[in-house]
Amino acid sequence: MPLDDCQVCIPRILANHARTMADKPAIVCDGQVRTWRDFDASMSRIANGLLAAGIGHGDKVAVLMDSGIEIIEVMLGIVRCGACVVPLSGMLTSGQLETLLTDSQASALFCARSQQPKVDACRDRLPGIGGHFFSTDFVAPGWRSSAALVADADDAFPDVAYGQDDPFNIIYSSGTTGLPKGIVQTHRARLHWAFSNAIDMRFHANARGLTSTALYSNGTWLTMLPTLFVGATLHVMKEFKPGAFLDMVQQHRITHTFTVPTQLILALAETRQRQRDLSSLESLLCAGSTLRSDVRRDVLQELTPRLYCMYGFSEGFATMCKPDQHATKGDSVGLPVLGFEVMIVDDQGAEVATGETGEIAGYGAGLMQSYHRRADTTEALIVRDRHRRTFVRSGDIGRLDADGFLYVVDRKKDLIISGGFNIFPVDIEAVVGLHEDVLDVSVIAISDPKWGETPLALVIARHADADAVAIREWANARLGKHQRISRLEIVTELPRNALGKVLKRVLREQYG
Repeated sequence: MPLDDCQVCIPRILANHARTMADKPAIVCDGQVRTWRDFDASMSRIANGLLAAGIGHGDKVAVLMDSGIEIIEVMLGIVRCGACVVPLSGMLTSGQLETLLTDSQASALFCARSQQPKVDACRDRLPGIGGHFFSTDFVAPGWRSSAALVADADDAFPDVAYGQDDPFNIIYSSGTTGLPKGIVQTHRARLHWAFSNAIDMRFHANARGLTSTALYSNGTWLTMLPTLFVGATLHVMKEFKPGAFLDMVQQHRITHTFTVPTQLILALAETRQRQRDLSSLESLLCAGSTLRSDVRRDVLQELTPRLYCMYGFSEGFATMCKPDQHATKGDSVGLPVLGFEVMIVDDQGAEVATGETGEIAGYGAGLMQSYHRRADTTEALIVRDRHRRTFVRSGDIGRLDADGFLYVVDRKKDLIISGGFNIFPVDIEAVVGLHEDVLDVSVIAISDPKWGETPLALVIARHADADAVAIREWANARLGKHQRISRLEIVTELPRNALGKVLKRVLREQYG
């Protein structure tokens, strides 16, 4: 008889940590501490409670909770029972929640008080969930408290087997270019996510990770999963505030954290008012959207030289520019993360020569299994290399240099075509962002009777008396003739997803 398939899995790895470092803090949030022993027991009680309720392998369980220790226990407890977790954004409307709960085929839902009204408004149209509406911090008719679910549940590891191809989670895309799609990631993909990022960013058992973005977000897992994977301690911010973030890094001697560009812009402004000791940082990861070159320079000089910049997409592919690469390859988004490959293709899906521009496509162990219930959409995303391997199209335009470093030109859907010229908004944003009065900027296409399309710049200013006309004229003097901005408007905010990426689709609907 052959041996079992001895592939490791995340639920078992976390249980092993509880046996070997039971009293070590696993998660810390607002002064509350979960040791590895207690964290493990909580996950098992949730898993066994769900199994007793008839929820297990093959089921999808949605989570609509605020950031904190409890959402991590619930999400990983769902996975531990063999089900597939579906983390949902707290920023969705009731109608959007109904759409995603229906699309995901969720048969259970964990919900916090802050989200209850939106769920109650659509629950009559969610027959698939039935009686499995679990409240995490409130009591109300029609809801079963999660405390009651686990009251009589065993804290021993459940008798569950995990296949590497079993769904681990369904993550809904940010919807920056259209309606969100359910991205199915397997146990194999999530295991790769954990160990590849742990290796590339040098996570270790003595690390102290810090999450500052919403825990339902795929990007936040770039810190959460590797920290837990190596048996380190994870610190959780319930809500990001730049001063509190910098204070936490200093106070708790944080070694690894994940941020988005907007957070770094705010952190830079804060640190210029009051310096903190950030010398403990071994990895400051920035992802979610492109970090402007001027902001990258300031982060390296004023916050930490240990900056990692990641480019990727939720379907599973990523590249990374590491601290020692900024000096020579700082305009790039780095090399593929361990276990990935990148290819640049033309409109027909054929690979282009080194240095030529085309659509970025990725391949590797961390890729999604499919879009949930969207076989045609999944197939349309695939492009095959000469070995017939299935690379995934990104929708982004880029090129590779002779050393294999990737350069992102812009999103294919954001391309501006003006008078027959291709204009990439990121090039204009890089110039506008250098103006001393500009805090942040986003550029989109608006219609023009002469040129077809023309650039519009939307700017968040550093102070109230910033002059939009002066900024536009300053930028146009530094841009190519075909790139010049026809309009520049000062706004108080830009619509963003959970990771701070500007929703240009929303801007185009509003201004286009």
